[in-house]
Amino acid sequence: MIRLGVNIDHVATLRQARKGRTPDPVEAALVCERAGCDSIVCHLREDRRHIQERDVFLLKDIVKTKLNLEMAAAEPIIKVALQVKPHQVTLVPEKREELTTEGGLDVAGQQTRLAAIVSSFKEKGIAVSLFIEAEERQIEAARTLQADSVEFHTGRYAEAEDETSSMKELNRLTRAAELALSTGLKVFAGHGLDYRNVVAICRLPGLEELNIGYSIIGRAVFCGLEQAVREMHHLIRTYEKKNT
Repeated sequence: MIRLGVNIDHVATLRQARKGRTPDPVEAALVCERAGCDSIVCHLREDRRHIQERDVFLLKDIVKTKLNLEMAAAEPIIKVALQVKPHQVTLVPEKREELTTEGGLDVAGQQTRLAAIVSSFKEKGIAVSLFIEAEERQIEAARTLQADSVEFHTGRYAEAEDETSSMKELNRLTRAAELALSTGLKVFAGHGLDYRNVVAICRLPGLEELNIGYSIIGRAVFCGLEQAVREMHHLIRTYEKKNT
């Protein structure tokens, strides 16, 4: 069964536009769980552009499924994460000027630094996922670091302008998923996925989890958050029923 993690960052983005109290991402998490999601995802950025520390601590207290904290491998954020003790951390690259995460983490180029960080989380019983490109060198580095899982960056697939480009990216992701599975890593995927392109990604070998945020929050503007989550959940479950 493919799990659906819902990223609630952009509920906080709307709140921070007025620096007010609403809409509250903590309340959003409760709605998403009621709609059937399997985990709550949030990204505590260094610039605090959306999710705040207060949110993360409250989410850890109220989330009944799983709290997945996306984060840069930056000392202040690591400190917060070790205090919160989410069920899982996902290490991602981060640049102050980017609108959203632009690619995968260069695990292969930072193995020495990341080794201590991964170990510090695992010692606290926190699962570690690495958000990476679908590349052999990055997968091998993730295995060496003994990460629990890799989340493949699906941005290039989501942004493909034609069917040929889309299939090329799907094939690349498929090969990467097969390699990751052969090394003992769990396979997750996310970034840029929406109601139009998610079903094809469900075909990735051994895929356990999809993490989706922006498209769900955007859909919620028109039909409500609970319905938006249910619709995405339905697409994933319908695919599974057709292929079991």
